[in-house]
Amino acid sequence: MANTKYVFVTGGVSSSLGKGIIAASLAKLLQARGYRVTIQKLDPYINVDPGTLNPYEHGECYVTDDGAETDLDLGHYERFLNIPTSQANNVTTGRIYQSVIEKERRGEFLGKTVQVVPHITNEIKERIQILGKSGNYDIVITEIGGTVGDIESLPYIEAVRQLKWELGDTNALVIHLTLIPYLSAAGELKTKPTQHSVKTLMESGIKADILVCRTEHELSEDLRRKLALFCNVKPEAVIQSIDASTIYDVPNLMLEEGLDKVVLKQLVLQDDDEPDLENWNKFLQRHKNPKCQVTIGLIGKYVELQDSYKSILEAFIHAGAENEVKVNVVSIHSEYIDENTIKKKIAHLDGVLVAPGFGERGTEGKIKAVQYARENKLPFFGICLGMQMAVIEYSRNVLKLKDATSVEVDENTSEPVISLMEEQKNITDMGGTMRLGSWDCELVENSKVLEAYGTSLITERHRHRYEYNNDYREQLEEAGLRTTGVNPKTGLVEIVELLEHPWFVGVQYHPEYKSTVANPHPLFIAFVKASVEYSKNKKSAKVS
Repeated sequence: MANTKYVFVTGGVSSSLGKGIIAASLAKLLQARGYRVTIQKLDPYINVDPGTLNPYEHGECYVTDDGAETDLDLGHYERFLNIPTSQANNVTTGRIYQSVIEKERRGEFLGKTVQVVPHITNEIKERIQILGKSGNYDIVITEIGGTVGDIESLPYIEAVRQLKWELGDTNALVIHLTLIPYLSAAGELKTKPTQHSVKTLMESGIKADILVCRTEHELSEDLRRKLALFCNVKPEAVIQSIDASTIYDVPNLMLEEGLDKVVLKQLVLQDDDEPDLENWNKFLQRHKNPKCQVTIGLIGKYVELQDSYKSILEAFIHAGAENEVKVNVVSIHSEYIDENTIKKKIAHLDGVLVAPGFGERGTEGKIKAVQYARENKLPFFGICLGMQMAVIEYSRNVLKLKDATSVEVDENTSEPVISLMEEQKNITDMGGTMRLGSWDCELVENSKVLEAYGTSLITERHRHRYEYNNDYREQLEEAGLRTTGVNPKTGLVEIVELLEHPWFVGVQYHPEYKSTVANPHPLFIAFVKASVEYSKNKKSAKVS
């Protein structure tokens, strides 16, 4: 296709309406019709990236293959489309201004007064078109964070206005996602908030081409016509987005509403072939019709906000569907696990996942959870910090190194079983300075991980600063904590296992980032399968 087409997704009335899911669902439908599609996210905050944000502030930080710390919506994009994203798929105001200021310091603007228009908006337009100009995509969908009317979003809205004018109506369109609230006292849906939101968008010079309306109740034909008339869109371009039982229903709901057809018509693209959603619907069928269920404890310290572990929760959905089992995830705050509460909180579970995290808070509770899982043959999966807690627990309770810990917790510890790499020791900046992105890992024979992956060389994504200390590797292996995965270039330990345990695996990387609907992650599949076996054996033991 000669020209890349652009779709912009804006939001109004309220945040958290699901722009990312709508963008991913539209992309899925267009991809299922044979188009090459990617999605990018423009975030209006001034942080250069979300890497330094507290998970309570912004949910999890998602990491791409090229080491970009990005918004969690990129995880949705990858899970739906099954194609990797990159640094180019996430742009922040901080990165935009950083780039423009660096150019000004180099004298690239030839003495001009640097302003929001045109310099900031030009930078935004350049970033929007990087993926489109690569020649790899027919359609680029750009989600703009925040809501229309926010001060922070104005430069992005202006850049979209300019770009839409430059590209022409058949090469770019705007989807506006709004809320249609239901007032129980009046017993009716109200369109006024959406009308005001569209008016605010028009005040910035942008006419919405398509309205996607989040609602708890069905939109009547009269209400759709009213929205079309007052918001200046075609009746078929008023799309209902009703609450769904799972985000994975949304592509089918958008298909029923004809969102993809409306988009293709405006962009003057062929819509002859119906979307091929056969594999997607097979996944949904397995997800909604499990043959059994298991309960797995997610041990973390950010559990009050589910988005803090979004990719892990979604990976359990993928692995559950693959095993035809419903995975009930119970969030357990590690800060409140101690000798008195451990059995009550964990004994009833079929598996334990000790989650990633940073800092000292809650680490002792995680170590207690690891110990319980190890001693009681409960399936255990440790990710990043969770793997490090397993190494510390084994060092303390099996090797009897009572002072064993991470230098992250105690920089003066006499037994630093988890330590810093030499190149990390003098780093003071926190942003973008960890071991990030894809790294190779070689798996050893006769291991659970090799059995799960089916190949001896894997590539996984990392986001951490502290590492397994190889000075203790020989002692730990002799005592039974086997190293089953190592980075071939650095010699850094990536995976540990207990062979004398039904399923006890700790990994330094983040496998959850690579789990998608089309390719559930093999370690999550294996862990869920082990939890099912544990559950069956537990029930059999009770019966006998």
